[in-house]
Amino acid sequence: MAVSDHVDLPTFMEGVKKRNPYQPEFVQAVQEVAEDIFEFIEDKEEYHAQQILRRIAEPDRVVSFRVCWEDDNGNVRVQRGWRVQNNNAIGPYKGGIRFHPSVTESVLKFLAFEQTFKNALTGLPMGGGKGGSNFNPKGKSVREIMRFCQSFMTELYRHIGADIDVPAGDIGVGGREIGFMFGQYKRITNNFTGVLTGKGLEWGGSLIRTEATGYGAVYFLANMLATKGEDLVGKTAVISGSGNVATHAAEKIVQLGGKVLTLSDSGGFIHDPDGLDQEKINWVKSHKTHRRGRIEEYVEAFPNATFHAGKTPWGVPCYLALPCATQNELLGDDARTLIANGCKGVSEGANMPTDLDGVHVFKAAKILYAPGKASNAGGVAVSGLEMSQNSERRSWKEDELQQMLKDIMAGIHQSCLAYGDQGGGYIDYVKGANIAGFKKVADAMLAFGVV
Repeated sequence: MAVSDHVDLPTFMEGVKKRNPYQPEFVQAVQEVAEDIFEFIEDKEEYHAQQILRRIAEPDRVVSFRVCWEDDNGNVRVQRGWRVQNNNAIGPYKGGIRFHPSVTESVLKFLAFEQTFKNALTGLPMGGGKGGSNFNPKGKSVREIMRFCQSFMTELYRHIGADIDVPAGDIGVGGREIGFMFGQYKRITNNFTGVLTGKGLEWGGSLIRTEATGYGAVYFLANMLATKGEDLVGKTAVISGSGNVATHAAEKIVQLGGKVLTLSDSGGFIHDPDGLDQEKINWVKSHKTHRRGRIEEYVEAFPNATFHAGKTPWGVPCYLALPCATQNELLGDDARTLIANGCKGVSEGANMPTDLDGVHVFKAAKILYAPGKASNAGGVAVSGLEMSQNSERRSWKEDELQQMLKDIMAGIHQSCLAYGDQGGGYIDYVKGANIAGFKKVADAMLAFGVV
């Protein structure tokens, strides 16, 4: 085997920055992983010689395409679409499609990179990918969204397949959008196959997929607390976001005896000192899903709550925090505030919601801190189970899927313990998740040779 020249972390990251100019989110994601991986591979020559980390940090391909559609007034509109296929060493590319104005190539590359490790942690045979568009579904009619989805799939269909790349939903892409895209895929290819997940139950979808990411983040949190002999009963929690992940995380915390104090959206956050019970959570679900309303209207329905415009909830004292909105929503100063106010556990429901400064703050404080690639893997885990159900032409019962989700999250937790135990009762879950995910993908890549 050829002997490589070992580079140090700063040199490696300088190369990543040069190869990916003006892509800060992607560089941040690589840095967060590389900080732990470099120590792990220091004495493992085969990973150096085969340039494994560099290869994982270089997507297999990035497909960019034009999406043309007509609005309801007959105006021609033009957006940009992407599919980033990062790594398929352990299975078909798997990862969501995001429709949001903030979508860029950098954002999708970071998400696909993270997805590679997240999918490896589930134990299911799935590679990492991500896609999306800078299309904003907010304010669009249903027919405009349908026309956009059909146009998007007219290009995307040639790059995906049940054994190639299986997209799912993400921000801005729910069951409705998946339905429009699947309908167009079926129309073009004349194939009814498991090429998308997050489908309706009537046509190949899986039970509990909607709940899985939020529930999984709480199951992981419960596993972390158990290492300290604790549970969720009586614990206060602040949650950001008010969409699918946030509301189901809140629901599961309440079911397990905790008290949820906050939810948020892009306009600000609500603080309910009485706690959100199931009735209030159901109100938020209906308000956000069916009425497309704003979280600030919560205080009209529940007057004891207060709305804080333009702010995030991290200043509210709590025992637990779950960032479930979007990337880089929890900054270093927010992390310091949480620690100062007594926060003892953080479970990320979103992808990379904590910036690098915040990650370092949580790790230095040695609190229970779960990175998204571990704690929010429940969604893609159930997507993987949906793929299995589609392949077998069957469906599992809800209680079976709930148990599988719990088992998968417990398995991810055990993988993090295996590589993250720092002694003295401290588990570095970030390090554990990064190394466990990397090792599975890296060893598969070594087996395939230089490809």
